[in-house]
Amino acid sequence: MVMSLLIRNLQHVIPLRRAHLRKNLEITRSCLGVKRFDVGVICINDTKIRQLNKRYRRQDKATDVLSFPFHENLCPGLLPDPVFPDEYNLGDIYLGVEFIYHQCEEKQEDFNNVLTMFEKESEVLMEINRVTGSALTPLTSEHYDRE
Repeated sequence: MVMSLLIRNLQHVIPLRRAHLRKNLEITRSCLGVKRFDVGVICINDTKIRQLNKRYRRQDKATDVLSFPFHENLCPGLLPDPVFPDEYNLGDIYLGVEFIYHQCEEKQEDFNNVLTMFEKESEVLMEINRVTGSALTPLTSEHYDRE
């Protein structure tokens, strides 16, 4: 059973290639074995991600990614074990598109390729490279703010 991938672009500062983003996210979901779970990816600007970062992490600054899992008490590397159909949900990922874009400009990285590459980068990138013929490489901690 394949569940939904919801992508919302709530920012209008940086143009997005939604088809490219969706394709890479679907490949990522497949690589991670989470296609049976719903997930939301919300693209927002610096102002909004800064507000969320301040409210939930007490960090008064913009950032690249914030995630809000649906399930509590998750263990790294383990998927939730839903009891009810409505629990097949991983949660929401907020992408600070404006922040990511400016970091890509500084590092001369391809914004559209970098946008989806934050978790399990090496594994996912190898699969994307195999499927699409790309030559993407993992990001390093020096590229993006991970505080």
